[in-house]
Amino acid sequence: MFEGVLPALVTPFSRDNSIDSESFRNIVSFVENGGVSGIVACGTTGESATLSMAEHKELIGIAMDCASVPVVAGTGSNNTVEAVELTKHAADVGADAALVITPYYNKSNKAGLMAHFKAIAQAADIPIILYNVPSRTGQDVSAEVIAELAKVGNIAAVKEASGSVEKISRILELTADEDFKVLSGEDGLTFPIVALGGIGVISVVANVVPDMMVRLVDAASRGDLKAAREMHFKMAPLTRALFLETNPIPVKRAVELMGLARGDLRLPLAPLSEEHDRVLQDALRGLGCIS
Repeated sequence: MFEGVLPALVTPFSRDNSIDSESFRNIVSFVENGGVSGIVACGTTGESATLSMAEHKELIGIAMDCASVPVVAGTGSNNTVEAVELTKHAADVGADAALVITPYYNKSNKAGLMAHFKAIAQAADIPIILYNVPSRTGQDVSAEVIAELAKVGNIAAVKEASGSVEKISRILELTADEDFKVLSGEDGLTFPIVALGGIGVISVVANVVPDMMVRLVDAASRGDLKAAREMHFKMAPLTRALFLETNPIPVKRAVELMGLARGDLRLPLAPLSEEHDRVLQDALRGLGCIS
């Protein structure tokens, strides 16, 4: 289920700031046609921090209704009780896995981290993907703690976005004897991570060029490093452009330029600057995404 490319989908909003379910369905169809292995709803790229509890549940329901590939539900929170509720809901509606971010702002100690993730894992019979993204949470979960959590029955994988290939190598080393998978959490490092033994990526770029990201991961997985390298560099200008400003600001502009959805953001995010917008459009044209 976790192998390959799983786009971390944007959440389209209507003019009145409500969830635009029709556009979300269009995006799901677009990435599925690109050959993705699954989808992630209500992640960071989906502006989960500004979704209410009811909207989280609504969006997971829409994803379950329209997707023909496995659905991973973003259910993390810095409030353990809230994360447990969201994860239980994801399990109840049939989501295939839950993506659970490290508690942000609280800056838990090791004991707190272990207790947080174990409480969520024990609350719902659903595979759990840990999400380590220190640039967002202010805390980098060590390889050793991840390896300990890998021993918990339904903690099945980690989306690793620390930016350290060395650390990812260490996680793979420490969990070699566990039924535990490593997914890239950074598009620009997907090639080396899969070459090391990672099994795929939870991707922002795949909102825009799902077929290209699928080709990169497929090539790297079968050991065709030349083909994977070529695809990596082909996508590199777009990958850089999509992270010129805080995600998902650029990617929401990209799907708007491509006619997939409106690009509206919820505050405190604001639209892409004109300078960066020009760079993004050049990258999209270079790949034939817009004319």
